[in-house]
Amino acid sequence: MTALILNLSPAIELTDEQFFQLCQNNRDLRLERTAEGELIIMPPTGWGSGNRNSRLTQRLGNWADADGTGLAFESSTGFKLPNGANRCLTTSHSVSTPDASWVSRGRLEALNPDPTRFLPMAPNFAVELRSASDSLKTVKQKMQEYIDNGVRLGWLIDPQNQRVEIYCLGQDVEVLESSTSLSGEDVLPGFVLDLAQILN
Repeated sequence: MTALILNLSPAIELTDEQFFQLCQNNRDLRLERTAEGELIIMPPTGWGSGNRNSRLTQRLGNWADADGTGLAFESSTGFKLPNGANRCLTTSHSVSTPDASWVSRGRLEALNPDPTRFLPMAPNFAVELRSASDSLKTVKQKMQEYIDNGVRLGWLIDPQNQRVEIYCLGQDVEVLESSTSLSGEDVLPGFVLDLAQILN
């Protein structure tokens, strides 16, 4: 099953509030909105991807709780990116949702966003875990969009090809084949993700 993309522009121009309400009224759907105004309806993942994503989110959440310098988020959290994309972890505004993400407390406290709305910022850290239905090209574009909008560190974990792509602000993409772990570097100091149950 692949994502369904609806090109609404120029017939329908959803405001941020209208898109938010559309998501609230359709909570069983994973909706994103691109910077170009396309509405993306994401399919549910298979149980293998669901289990990997659960493990990934759990490990990031455990580290965030112990570290205390920020908050971890799971894949249904919406981020309103500076380019307008609304990604649900969806230039006009886009909202995005990485499969797992993390935002520092300092940034959250400075902005003091409404906790019932999409976060109006890019996370410090974002992970995309490619599922069997995801196009690799599309997921790579999404990762690059995150970096272009201020994400400092991003991981694209690709179980199908047994590889990881590391995206860092201001650097070329680093590709790791058959790695056993990933480091959170200076963005998530001390966070190390064991890939054994994520890639297999």
